[in-house]
Amino acid sequence: MTVNITQTETKHRATARNGAAATLRPRPEASVWPAQQAPAVIAGTEPQRSASAGDVVLAYLRLQAAALRSLEPMVRADEFDAVHQMRITTRRLRAALRSFGQVIPRSDTERLAAELRWLGGLLGAARDGEVLPAHLQASLRLVPVELLIGPVQARVQGHYAPRRAAARAELIEALDSPRYAALLTELDRLAEGPSPGPQADAPARDALPAAVRKAYRQADKRMRRARHTLPGQARDVALHGARKSARRARYAAEAASLAIGKKASRFAKQMKNVQSVLGDHQDTVLARQEARDLGIGAHLAGENAFTYGLLYEREAHRAERRQADARQVWKRASRSRYRGWMK
Repeated sequence: MTVNITQTETKHRATARNGAAATLRPRPEASVWPAQQAPAVIAGTEPQRSASAGDVVLAYLRLQAAALRSLEPMVRADEFDAVHQMRITTRRLRAALRSFGQVIPRSDTERLAAELRWLGGLLGAARDGEVLPAHLQASLRLVPVELLIGPVQARVQGHYAPRRAAARAELIEALDSPRYAALLTELDRLAEGPSPGPQADAPARDALPAAVRKAYRQADKRMRRARHTLPGQARDVALHGARKSARRARYAAEAASLAIGKKASRFAKQMKNVQSVLGDHQDTVLARQEARDLGIGAHLAGENAFTYGLLYEREAHRAERRQADARQVWKRASRSRYRGWMK
């Protein structure tokens, strides 16, 4: 069987309510294929509603493997958002391998998961080199000119340009390496049909909801933990962990939707909303760290560090708003009408 694959590109927008500049990563995340590169069909990626759990998970993995290959030339050409999309694809693959360990044994995919983590780390470094300076420059544009003291924009640009170049060079070197070629070979092997796990032959409509429920419960536990953690670095870390769990639940639901349909897709959308707000919060954490480091560098160079402190404080206030938003978004996402299909 085959399926048509379409791409809806989305961009995260700053809101008038909080006066925020564009955040570090576009949110919500776009789906598998860049529109201009979308293939017409991919064989073996439309399982029947009566399909086994193994067939459905394998179909999802085939989609992601094909996406990874499609995005590689775009990353090499330094096309807009290509690094971000390739990073998302590695996360989808890793999440599927982790969430459906009873369908595809983890013992068969441990090495592949580790290699995807390696690739994702390189993509993350390259991505940060793209978006961190853009985020800070956008924030600076909101600062009244009389509060821009010293060569702030020039320092931001000068700080990140060599870092971005180095991260991109390391990424391209990795894509040219035998290690990356071996990763692709392992993905191909997996797409042909891995060793079945204990639930591989179970009906997908019975087995997959339980895996999604497990991912959701972990996210719920981490959200509760974050809510009861004192404000500061500890809460930032807790919310970052909750974000990862919400992302994993989202991707598990995306895979399950190939068999479950709209109910799983609606839940995945709710988890995406949670992931988006928590991602915005994490962006404020990174931006504060960068503003502090830039301020220290400016001070040591004999410059006035006032503006960097101002940026830090603005990001701190934005973080408080995102924490409040996260509580509301999670409350909505946890409604029984979005989770009733998870048996």
